Amino acid sequence: MSEKVAMSKKVDYKKDYKALYLPKTSPVIVDVPRMPFITVSGSGNPNGEEFSRVVEALYSLSYAVRMSYRGDEVPEGYYEYTVFPLEGVWDLVDRTKSAADKNNLKYTMMIRQPDFLTPSWFERFLEQTKKKKPNSHLDHVQFEHVEEGLCCQIMHVGSFDEEPKSFAAMEAFCKQNGYTRASKLHREIYLSDPRKTQQEKLKTVLRIQVEEREG
Repeated sequence: MSEKVAMSKKVDYKKDYKALYLPKTSPVIVDVPRMPFITVSGSGNPNGEEFSRVVEALYSLSYAVRMSYRGDEVPEGYYEYTVFPLEGVWDLVDRTKSAADKNNLKYTMMIRQPDFLTPSWFERFLEQTKKKKPNSHLDHVQFEHVEEGLCCQIMHVGSFDEEPKSFAAMEAFCKQNGYTRASKLHREIYLSDPRKTQQEKLKTVLRIQVEEREG
C-alpha cells in the first residue's frame, strides 16, 4: 500500500488518553478537556433499527476521516490514529417516567475526531460519505467541540442493565469526597462491541459531570 502522506506519529486513545478511556472499576475524578466530535441526536429504544443506523452513520464518516490519507488531498497536519470509540450522552424524554423504559430515552451519540479535522474538511468528508454510504442520519450529523470539565467516571464491567450499581458507587464517592452531580445527564463510552461480547464482559466508561461542593 502506498501512503500519500508521511505519518510522523500514531495516536492510540487507549495509550495516549488512558486517563479518559481506561479508568479503574472504582470511581475517579477527571478533568475532561475540550475535544472535537461528530454527533447525532435522537430518541427511542437503542435496541432498535433506527439507533443502529445512527451508529452506522457516525462510524462511516469517522472512517472516511481516518482513511483520508489515501486521497488526492489530505488534511493539513494529518497523523495516523486509532478511530475513537462510540460515546453517548443520555437523558429522558419524559423525566416523570422510569429510566427503565427504553422508549423514553433521549440521546446524543458521538465519536471523537482528531484535532486536524476542520469544519471545511468535515463538510467535504460528509459529502463523500453520503455518496459512498447513503444513510439518512448523515443529514443530521454535526461537527462540534465539547468540553465536559470536571467529571466523575468509572469502568463499568457487565450488562448495561446493571449500570445503576456503578452510578450508585459514583454518587457515594462524590458525596464522601466533596463533590455534587452537576447534571442529570450522563455519558457512556463503549469499549466493547455488544454484538460480539458476552454481556458480563462488556466494558463501558460511565461519566457524570460534577462540581466541588461549597463549604
